[in-house]
Parts: sequence; C-alpha cells; structure tokens
Amino acid sequence: MTLILTGLSFVAKSQGDYKNAIGVRLATPDSYYNIFSFSYKDFVSNAGAIEINAGGGSKRSGGDDDRYHPFSLSVSGTYQHHFDMAVSGLRWFVGGGAVMYNSFSGKNNYRGFGFGIYPTGGIDYKFNLIPLNLTADYRPTVFFAHPGNQDTFHPYDFGISARYVIGGK
Repeated sequence: MTLILTGLSFVAKSQGDYKNAIGVRLATPDSYYNIFSFSYKDFVSNAGAIEINAGGGSKRSGGDDDRYHPFSLSVSGTYQHHFDMAVSGLRWFVGGGAVMYNSFSGKNNYRGFGFGIYPTGGIDYKFNLIPLNLTADYRPTVFFAHPGNQDTFHPYDFGISARYVIGGK
C-alpha cells in the first residue's frame, strides 16, 4: 500500500492545498439514507474542514414487506481535522458530525424522521495537475430518532467522494 501511494505521488505530483470543493459522495448500500449525496467541503482553517452532504437512498425492507422500498432524503454536516502524511497531497483526518433524514414509505414502520451522530475518520487526496479531490471515510452512526424498523446503530457507513476543486488556498 505504501508503495502504491508513493507511486501516486510521483505520477500525479499532488498537493493538499485547496480551499473548497464540490462533488458527490457514494456510500455503502447499507447506508440507505445517504447512498448518493452531493458533497461540499470547505476548509475553515489550515487543518479544519466542514463537509456538508445532501442526498438520499432506499432500503429493501425484506420479508413480507419487501414491496415497501422506503426512499429517504438526508442532510449531514461533519467537522474534519486533517493531518499531513508523507505523500504530498495525502492527508488523514478525524472528526465527527450529525445526520438528519426522512424516510417516505407506504408502510408506517418504514416512514419517518431520523437523527444521529457519528465519529468519522478517513483519508483525503488532492491532485496537483487536475482540480480533483478524492476522499474515503468511515462514519459509524448512532441514531437517537429513527423510523420503527430501522436500526439504532449503523456501523456500516463507508463512503468515497470525488469533488471538483473550486477554490485554492
């Protein structure tokens, strides 16, 4: 893995300096409330960034209720603190955030409002030769409110983001 990342740094000549970027975040299918979301990331300091996601997803309910595919719309906000790595343009980060979503369904147990919080961690890479930022993150979420048939703890929220860099530092 180290060899691959080192090779990428020579090929792409990357750097970590960017102010903000806009794009998309794709999450695991188990993240039914935010499988696809639009993503905006803004550095509020040299190491600190705010990421806002707005999107949605759907979950197969399974069993006899399989015909009810609740669709959810969500919005999340995350603070990330970044740390430089040996590869230019590659940083790791930790932070936390909150998510709100609403599920729409013909079945009461799958319909309703959800709210949760999560810690987060991941890696962030900014290419030098092209205005592209890539991120991989993990967000295990604890829900304090959720529709009846949806879980309180959601440990499977892995995501990748691709964003167009719209502002340099």
